[in-house]
Amino acid sequence: MEGVVAVAVNTEGLNGYPQERKQTEDLTKGHLKCTTILNGLTPANGIKDSGSLNGNPYLKTVPISALKQNGLLQSLAAGGNQTKTEEVSLEVERAQEEWDALESIQPVFAEDLTPSPLISFNEALQHFQTSDLGDLLKNIQPTIPRTGLAAITHFLFGPPRLHKDLVEERDLVFAIAQCSLDNGQSVHMRVLQTIYRKLTCTRADCPRYGPHWENVGFQGADPATDLRGTGFLGLMHTLYFVMDPEILPLAREIYKLSQHPVQNFPFCVMSINMTRIALHALREEVLSKECNRRQQVVAVLNDFYVATFLYLYQVWKSQQKTISDSGHVLKEVELFAKKNPKQILKRLEGYLKERRDGTGHRTSPDSLSYSNPSPGDTGSRAGSQGGKEDKEMNFTGVCELPPEMEGEARLI
Repeated sequence: MEGVVAVAVNTEGLNGYPQERKQTEDLTKGHLKCTTILNGLTPANGIKDSGSLNGNPYLKTVPISALKQNGLLQSLAAGGNQTKTEEVSLEVERAQEEWDALESIQPVFAEDLTPSPLISFNEALQHFQTSDLGDLLKNIQPTIPRTGLAAITHFLFGPPRLHKDLVEERDLVFAIAQCSLDNGQSVHMRVLQTIYRKLTCTRADCPRYGPHWENVGFQGADPATDLRGTGFLGLMHTLYFVMDPEILPLAREIYKLSQHPVQNFPFCVMSINMTRIALHALREEVLSKECNRRQQVVAVLNDFYVATFLYLYQVWKSQQKTISDSGHVLKEVELFAKKNPKQILKRLEGYLKERRDGTGHRTSPDSLSYSNPSPGDTGSRAGSQGGKEDKEMNFTGVCELPPEMEGEARLI
């Protein structure tokens, strides 16, 4: 059987033109003979194509001018350059974004490295006494408005009214409680720095914002967010606590307990809660009798704040309270302090007298006697040893509470 079978294969040459390859198979007497035909031509046996490469008739040398016209090579070259260009563009964009994100670098002068001077409570108070607080005074609510039978009952059986010559000082307290922390006020910044440095025993100022504020018991990077209930008065009371040399040891004892691995609590937030309780007592005229007797408002409020904090410290430490008990403890402390203002002030007086007599180093604040404990202490203690129900801390400010809710104490 004899015959010729041709197989055609179309390929694209190096110069971009199609080439036709044919393989012919001659079947002659049972033998297979293959012949390749390129573009209709059969290479001669033993003759090398002058344009072939390494003797291969299908690899021909092509002039450079022809390569420039090759569409495949042009697309490959264009694609490579485009990829490199895109990579460079992305790197430039990223570098530009990083540069734009950088804050402008300011030179640091020697005076900026000097810590700000500590500020006393009286100096900070004088700042507010000489400031124009007219707009804030319009929004204060120094007393609980009562009408009808409630007003008559309060007049006949309630606490005595505050003397008229003390009204201005009382209103100043509530105006400070309406004042917010102002970064532009150097006095405000000095108060903040003094509190931090006295509690941490450091000499250098700290940044205005940052997680370091959590070390002294604020809840975030900005202490101002914790003052929504008491305003700047919350910082004023904490300043008084750490700057009065007689009560500074007590402040550090409470601060030490706030760092306890089990009984820890946010010190400054708890201090702000004591300010809130003191403001409630002043608004409900619980402290009017003592203010009239001493002819002072600010000093009485400061002492009541410290005495309430001392009482909370005693309850917290002796009854092994934890942060999950904070809601119940604050409510009990507020009820007891407002019901027994004279007694709670005497407890503070007894503690300070022991320290003045030289026995304070042998008697810690939590070892003082517990007379007339607040109602619910036993039940609360049992509840803390059993299941902890109140796991969350509620946040409410004194200025946000309506008068009828002022008995509700929560961690603000």
